[in-house]
Amino acid sequence: MPNADHRVALPVGERQYHIGLGPGELAEFILLPGDPDRTARIAARLDTIEIQRRHREFASATGSYRGQRVSIVSTGIGTDNVEIVVAEVLAITERPTFIRVGSCGALQPEMRLGDLVVSTGSVRLESTTSFFVHDGYPAVADHQAILALIEAAERLGHRAHVGLTATAPGFFGAQGRPIPQLPIRYPDLAEEMARQRVLNFEMEASALMVLAGLAGCRAGVVCAVYAQRTTGEFVTGEAKDRAEAACVETGLEGLRILADMDRQVRESAADRWRPSLWN
Repeated sequence: MPNADHRVALPVGERQYHIGLGPGELAEFILLPGDPDRTARIAARLDTIEIQRRHREFASATGSYRGQRVSIVSTGIGTDNVEIVVAEVLAITERPTFIRVGSCGALQPEMRLGDLVVSTGSVRLESTTSFFVHDGYPAVADHQAILALIEAAERLGHRAHVGLTATAPGFFGAQGRPIPQLPIRYPDLAEEMARQRVLNFEMEASALMVLAGLAGCRAGVVCAVYAQRTTGEFVTGEAKDRAEAACVETGLEGLRILADMDRQVRESAADRWRPSLWN
C-alpha cells in the first residue's frame, strides 16, 4: 500500500533501496563497520551465516555469534552514509542495537597505535545531524553500550581509552590536515580538539549516536587507533590487522554483553539495566 506522504522514499518491493535488505534479514544486534570489505572479515568470525549481500558500498551479513543472532552492515565513509543505513535499518527492524566498529586518529599523546577508543559522545563537526536536531543537541552514546564495550575490551585484554570523539565531515582539510593545493579554514583544528580533551577524530560516530537516540535505540562506538596525530604515525601491515581484529572482537563481544544485559532486565522484571543486576 503506498505511503500517504509522497516525500517518503519507498523501495521497490520489500527490500530497502540502498542496503538491499528486507524484513527478517537483519538481527536486532548490528555491527556497523565503515569499510565494506570489513564485513566479510567480520562474517568469518561468525559461527553460522544466514545471508550475505552487497549493494553499492553497503555489504551485509547475518548469522550467529556465540549463540547470539547478529548482523553486520557496512556504512561506507561519512555521516551522510550513516543516515542512509540507519534510516533503512529502522524500516525493517523492531528496535535495533548498533555498535560502530571503525578506525580513528588519536589526538592525545598517551594513546598508542592499535589502542581502542570507546566513545562516550562526539563533537558534531559534521552537518548531517543538523537536518534532524538543533545545533546545540548533543551526540551521546547509549550508557549500556558504553559499559558493554568497556567490559568487552577488558575481558579480551585490549587497551581502551574512554571519552569524547570528534566526528569530522572529511579526512583532510575537515580534520585540519594541510592540502598543498588547497586552503583550509581551520589548520589548528586537531590541536584545538586536543586541548578540549577530545580523544580522537573519525567520520561517522555523531550521526549514529544522534539518529539512534532519536529513534529510541541503543548505539555505541569503538574505534581502533590507526593514526597518531601528535606524531604523524600511521599503523601498517600486521599491526593494522591486529588493531582491526581487536576492534571487531570488542564490538562482537559488546553486542553479546548487551544481549546478556537484556536477559538480566527481563529476569529481574526491571524497567532498565543497572549494575546491580549483573550476574
